[in-house]
Amino acid sequence: MNITFLLNGETVELTAVEPTRSVLDWLREERGLKGTKEGCNEGDCGACSVMVADAQGVRALNACLLMLGQMQGKALITVEGLSGPEGEQHPVQKALVEYHGSQCGFCTPGFATTLAAGHLNGEEDFDTLLAGNLCRCTGYAPIIRAAKAAMADPVPDWLNATRMGKGPTASKEVAPAMPGSADALATLLMQKPHATLVAGGTDVGLWLTKGLKDLHDVIFLSGVSDLGGVVVDEDGIHLGSGLTIEGFRKAISDLHPHFAAMLKRFASAQIRGAATLGGNIANGSPIGDTPPPLIALNARLHLRRGEARRNIPLEDYFVAYGRQDLVAGEFIEGITIPRQPDRLKVYKVSKRFDQDISAVLGAFSIVVENGMVQSARIAFGGMAATPSRAVEVEKSLLGQQWSRETITAATASFATDFSPISDVRASSEYRLEIARNMLTRVWLEDQGEVVSVREVSA
Repeated sequence: MNITFLLNGETVELTAVEPTRSVLDWLREERGLKGTKEGCNEGDCGACSVMVADAQGVRALNACLLMLGQMQGKALITVEGLSGPEGEQHPVQKALVEYHGSQCGFCTPGFATTLAAGHLNGEEDFDTLLAGNLCRCTGYAPIIRAAKAAMADPVPDWLNATRMGKGPTASKEVAPAMPGSADALATLLMQKPHATLVAGGTDVGLWLTKGLKDLHDVIFLSGVSDLGGVVVDEDGIHLGSGLTIEGFRKAISDLHPHFAAMLKRFASAQIRGAATLGGNIANGSPIGDTPPPLIALNARLHLRRGEARRNIPLEDYFVAYGRQDLVAGEFIEGITIPRQPDRLKVYKVSKRFDQDISAVLGAFSIVVENGMVQSARIAFGGMAATPSRAVEVEKSLLGQQWSRETITAATASFATDFSPISDVRASSEYRLEIARNMLTRVWLEDQGEVVSVREVSA
């Protein structure tokens, strides 16, 4: 595959390269840019963070999970590209020195590039921005002080359109593996129905770095711009499957704020900037964070194979563990959430608050009128082999008074709906107890009680 992109402002043209090779390995081994570090090699530590600019804007991403095939037409900035043409320091670099934000230094380049992306975008929620960057010796206090200090300085002139601009468009040699539209993707998949689709690569990338798999037939989706849209009308919220998790979070922040708040805990800023909504659904994980809330909102999935399209309830997509209602050559084109008054509550329980896999994730859309439960859709991740509804719990709530007594009676139905397994994240008993407690939490929050551990004080 031939690939062309910008690297620190310089046009790079690669000929006949392996498209699934990681950007991290290529930077270090072929370009000698060793400021980008390899730590975990799975997108958790942030030591490999780089800045990427494309039609979606500028964001920090993990180079260990980025494949060269994803770089076509983009601009890439490494830590070596943060400084000016005469060696001038970026405000973030200067502040990290002045505020003693580095000790051993291994993680510092990743912090610098992540903060530089945040600086350019005017982001000041540094706890969220840096949740995907780990430091084991300096501690975060001086790094946060440096981040705050850097915000007082403007974005340097050298990080301009030349260095951060969009790279050249795809060549004819690239096009077969990089469709430019959903129509082209549909045609290509009819020819290669068993090809591996790479959108954000945050899941597939691990097949390479940890599973050491060889992917011989890959289709890169980064050029399929018409899968990344958001349309909100009277009927629903219409979302393209290629929309990033961060883009999705912003799209629903006013419509379903509880869902959006949970998505701040979805992995890290680097992962949210790459991972797609369609990808999080397509892999069929029983602990994916987006399917349970989408099921609670009665979302529908739009599937396409060639020119044929079908729409199904999202909950029907998950057939069994490792099995989804998706035939060869078919792909997820979009998701629609019906417009509805916001009654959604989403709770995630994990061992760490930030950047951790859910032990249990519960989503509750319970409509109450005149003190009576009119409708209830409740879905969980981590409680079964697939994301699943709590059907019996829903039945026990319908038509009942919205009261503590109703909640207490309904909790007994969880054992009918679910028989969760015990694993390294939680025991079966713990998962059932957490699910029951989540329903109680919904009711308490409805009564105006403070239920968040980040808000409760002695």
